[in-house]
Amino acid sequence: MARKFLYVIATGTVLVIAALFALRLWSAELTRFVFVPRTEFVEQAALQPNAYEDPDMWFSRPGIGTADPSRWQPSPEDQPEHELPVGGSAANASPLQPPVVESKVETPPFAVFFVHPTSYLDRAHWNAPLDDPESQDRAKIFLQGLASPFDSATEIWAPRYRQATFGAFLVDTPESEKALDAAYHDVEQAFDFFVSSVPKNEPIILAGHSQGALHVIRLLKEKVAGTPLANRIIAAYPVGWPISSQHDLPSLGLPACEEPEQTGCLLTWSSFAEPADPGMVMERYAKSLGFDGEPRADSTIVCVNPLTGKLGGNAPASVNLGTLVPDKDLKNGKLVTGMVPARCDDQGLLLIGDPPDLGPYVLPGNNYHVYDIPLFWQNVKNDVETRARAWGRAQ
Repeated sequence: MARKFLYVIATGTVLVIAALFALRLWSAELTRFVFVPRTEFVEQAALQPNAYEDPDMWFSRPGIGTADPSRWQPSPEDQPEHELPVGGSAANASPLQPPVVESKVETPPFAVFFVHPTSYLDRAHWNAPLDDPESQDRAKIFLQGLASPFDSATEIWAPRYRQATFGAFLVDTPESEKALDAAYHDVEQAFDFFVSSVPKNEPIILAGHSQGALHVIRLLKEKVAGTPLANRIIAAYPVGWPISSQHDLPSLGLPACEEPEQTGCLLTWSSFAEPADPGMVMERYAKSLGFDGEPRADSTIVCVNPLTGKLGGNAPASVNLGTLVPDKDLKNGKLVTGMVPARCDDQGLLLIGDPPDLGPYVLPGNNYHVYDIPLFWQNVKNDVETRARAWGRAQ
């Protein structure tokens, strides 16, 4: 499984390669021509009310066993030699890496709801059919790389949903908005079933990447903020989607995480190597409307540093406990310590220094969007466990 995961995450499929090279080499107009559907938006029939009772509607959920993609972990021989172990001595920790405090408090049972990113690149439909084999297989691969740091959870739930196609993110049209809205309603239905299925007093984590993060953010606004469910949130990790501190965050019901043991808070970041050219991202961001109805304009993006678990700040590569890196033969991989630093800049983007060699699939402008979580795989894993234990102590 490890070999399959790292091979695909590094090389992708032919369509993934085509998408990334189109963004790198072609004009925006030609990229939109290739990936944006030219068909009319077709309203999706609503899923059956009990659709998510069917185990086949989930990539990850209790009972799947070894076939669960979110439960993938690097093999023991791929673990870094100098990793700071969970539960290790605080005296050995870097001053910027939160010390691991010796405690008799065990990690409490908790459940994770994880929404995978865009894996459908076809322009035949605005929303992916659930029986499309390529996008479904690709989604499993993404979960292996992105949801695996949450493996300490008692339960991980990751739904299948009729995601908006890749091209929907290249235009701002009524069709693209309808596609995203349709995808969200599937996720919303899955989330309602998830909440009804986990024990009523069990804490939860919401997480997702890219399109998945967008849907998690909307869940926070519409299903969590101002409800009793908010009291059960260990943390939310909507990574790889810009959240305006001014125009979005106040509507989400959770503050940005300012300390590594804080709970009931939110962590997000968007990774760029230097020199960074985020022009394409920031132009779209500036024109979009925040949850308060105002243009996001040049408002600061929320950036919680994944190496420290703190809002903003700068951390050297020495506190990076493990980046998930594919080998050069693209058939295996390992965790490498100290590979990249992390610094939140004035805009709220996360800068990682010189471009690391993780493969050729970096987006224009040194955008490491594809690797937002693998860049900090071990630190994210530790962060999840630290906040879960802190939530348990608070009870």
